[in-house]
Amino acid sequence: MKLKFSEAVALFLVVMSFFVGVYFYPMLPDKVASHWGIGGEVDGYISKFWGAYLMPIIGAILWILFLVIPRIDPKKHNIEKFRKHFDRFIVLLFLFLIYIYGLTLAWNLGVRFSLIQWMSPALAILFFSAGVLVSNAEPNWSIGIRTPWTLSCEKVWKKTHKTGGVLFKICGAMALLGMVWPMYAVWFVLAPILIAAVFTVVQSYVEYHREHITKK
Repeated sequence: MKLKFSEAVALFLVVMSFFVGVYFYPMLPDKVASHWGIGGEVDGYISKFWGAYLMPIIGAILWILFLVIPRIDPKKHNIEKFRKHFDRFIVLLFLFLIYIYGLTLAWNLGVRFSLIQWMSPALAILFFSAGVLVSNAEPNWSIGIRTPWTLSCEKVWKKTHKTGGVLFKICGAMALLGMVWPMYAVWFVLAPILIAAVFTVVQSYVEYHREHITKK
């Protein structure tokens, strides 16, 4: 099976992350910080092995999923219509994972900083890219805002994804504020994305109701 450029880049990043884990493994503490609370304090630890290799393993699993799903989706012909946006998102997602991996390794090697503050710009880019992807997504079973109502009606899919694309881009802009006000960074990241998710689900239901129930 011939790999697309984005898939090859993602595979390279996954392999590189394993080599990074091997290199830094001897330097890591026995208990590796893995979770930070809203205030920026560490409130969760994992073993040294998982601290070094959990992110690379997650990356490998995601790579397999992104490789397989577009090829087996019943509407894969529609995925090809926005494939360039999907490919761009794949590369950005794996760069994001590498970036977060680097931040957690740096913290556990003794560098101190506000993790959520440094995550904010990366999340902003990822959310904005997701907005571009969503706004261009054609109906399929694997990628996009998949509710029973968007999957049942192409018109509802298009309306919901047009709105979702705008909202995710706004979420990206809001996430950048976390760099300016790190104390509230988690809220600038979580609150907008949760609102966007709930809004699009509700919108898909309302639009479907208008199209298929009120018109009867």
